Amino acid sequence: MAYDRAITVFSPDGRIFQVEYAREAVKRGTTAVGIVYKDGVLLGVDKSIDYPLLVSESIEKIYQIDEHLGAASSGLIADARRMVEDCRLECQRNRMAYDEEISVAELTRKISDTSQIYTQYGGIRPFGCALLIAGIDANNGVQLFETDPSGAYTQYLATAIGSGKKDVETFFEKAYKKDLSRADAIKLAVDALKQVATGKFNISNINIALIEEKEKKFTVLQQSEIAAAAKKK
Repeated sequence: MAYDRAITVFSPDGRIFQVEYAREAVKRGTTAVGIVYKDGVLLGVDKSIDYPLLVSESIEKIYQIDEHLGAASSGLIADARRMVEDCRLECQRNRMAYDEEISVAELTRKISDTSQIYTQYGGIRPFGCALLIAGIDANNGVQLFETDPSGAYTQYLATAIGSGKKDVETFFEKAYKKDLSRADAIKLAVDALKQVATGKFNISNINIALIEEKEKKFTVLQQSEIAAAAKKK
């Protein structure tokens, strides 16, 4: 029981159970996907709305972090909102200190350092959420990272977080290509989310945002473009 309750105590086999429980919270969340394609990077989520009187705009799972940065979350939404606010503050601090935009990798490292701190001290708990952080910077181009409640982070070409992570990653291993067009990347994201949808799949519940090398600006797609790409053969 002591190993189960304490965040600062390792179990005899080297595990921190509270971190593992936080990962389970992520696995219970809705699926979010990230895809690097020929001209940029894409983030997609399925809101999984099954109550007709719910206002869909009140559910936010894709966030603009800066002009050149975005994030998608899975897990506890309140925890994700706090992490997103920290991300935005880091972007502002970097602009104030260095008069330039923060790199995608540097932001990911900073927010992961914050997550790691919450695994190290008594009286606090790890964040019960994971983020896909995507963006474009001058030095490294298009990048996509996944964060973990432990504070670890990994770079991907295509990945997923949430309840459908394993199934989507298996799907991406077979279907992903580095030279995907914008329309093909949107279709790939929709197809992946459709495979792991809980209940009846509804294209109107899909949100997709992207950042492209040409403009380097976070853009949320219209439902009409998402629907048109999903119909593409």
